[in-house]
Amino acid sequence: MQLSEGKIKHLNALSNEKGVIAAAAMDQRGSLRKAIATAKGVPEEQISDEMMSEFKVAVTKILTPHASAILLDPEFGIPATKARARNAGLLLAYEESGYDNTKPGRLPDLLPHLSVKRIKDMGADAVKILIYYTPFESSDINDIKHAFIERIGAECETYEIPFFLEFVGYDPQGGDEKGFDFAKKKPEVVIKSMEEFGKPQYKVDVLKVEVPVNAEFVEGSSVFKGKSAYTRKEALEWYRRASDVAQKPFIYLSAGVGNVQFVESLHMAAEAGTDFSGVLCGRATWKDGVPVYAKGGVRALEEWLQDKGVKNINAVNDAIQSAKPWHAKYGVAATA
Repeated sequence: MQLSEGKIKHLNALSNEKGVIAAAAMDQRGSLRKAIATAKGVPEEQISDEMMSEFKVAVTKILTPHASAILLDPEFGIPATKARARNAGLLLAYEESGYDNTKPGRLPDLLPHLSVKRIKDMGADAVKILIYYTPFESSDINDIKHAFIERIGAECETYEIPFFLEFVGYDPQGGDEKGFDFAKKKPEVVIKSMEEFGKPQYKVDVLKVEVPVNAEFVEGSSVFKGKSAYTRKEALEWYRRASDVAQKPFIYLSAGVGNVQFVESLHMAAEAGTDFSGVLCGRATWKDGVPVYAKGGVRALEEWLQDKGVKNINAVNDAIQSAKPWHAKYGVAATA
């Protein structure tokens, strides 16, 4: 696997001194607006763009001294890019928030005024794309998604900027992705997605993946809810199988779960001996600050972040001590 000098330089900027990606995520848009509105008890249209940016600036300013990078969005996150700590690299999202709900298949789209060149000109060290993906979707819909990712991979290669692809599984039949039935299917969804997007035609540099199990359904996990989809031994084996198919460095995303559940999931990854290269962790760090902001404003949020937010991100940092450097997968030196 060949990496250009430009991509290596940017990946170093996103990593800590061990070559591990310990990144925070604050690119939420529609979900953040909805969460703030719900906490305030007001319609979403009352949550202004200025409030969205204010929240992102606070999170970025206080958490990036404890992170190797921050993921932001170009719609509301540009002021926050200037608030990040000097040690933190920058990833910018390229996709529209959510998905096209006028057609089946959760099809993605790009922000219309952006290109990879423009993202790089904004000072980003990487381009991030989120797609909803499952191997159990129709082949016609998945083929559209495959072509979509191929185009972005070629664009990133041209401008020598790393391409981080995040894929989130879903049930094409509309079932509950947080429920027991989907938990049974989740390992196969994650593993087959990792296999697919590790293929060379996509030119993805880092896979941003879900953990292959739902810790709430793992017997003996600290967050076990009483109904078992897998024993702990089976869960660890799923971690290993997912790790074994990865052709590219991969990092775990928190997928909206709380800090305790995400940290438990990372402990299982370490116990399984997976060669993950870090995390890109969003809501598991800061989501409990949303009601604080809704009720007390930005000052209250900053106080909460300085206490609980920093504790949350440090708990994640402690849980990724076993992570392997991204460059080990590529067989390249850490510096270019």
